Amino acid sequence: MDTETPAPQTEPKYVALRYIMEAWEEAVYDGIDPDCVATAAIFAAMSDLITTYGEEPVARMAERLPERIRAGEFTLNKTRQ
Repeated sequence: MDTETPAPQTEPKYVALRYIMEAWEEAVYDGIDPDCVATAAIFAAMSDLITTYGEEPVARMAERLPERIRAGEFTLNKTRQ
């Protein structure tokens, strides 16, 4: 096994996603509607990206979202309850 290449589950993006998903599940468990959690998460993400990169670069990134969504890039193998 290659000890220099981190397992996907330990890469920073996957660790961050795990934190977000755990918080999401906790909010839903506490009775927050999943649509409200989704809206808040998108708002928080976009706000942070705009603070970091500016409005125009984030707007250009957002223009590519429809094809990325259709390509399944954001689809997790998760059943929605």
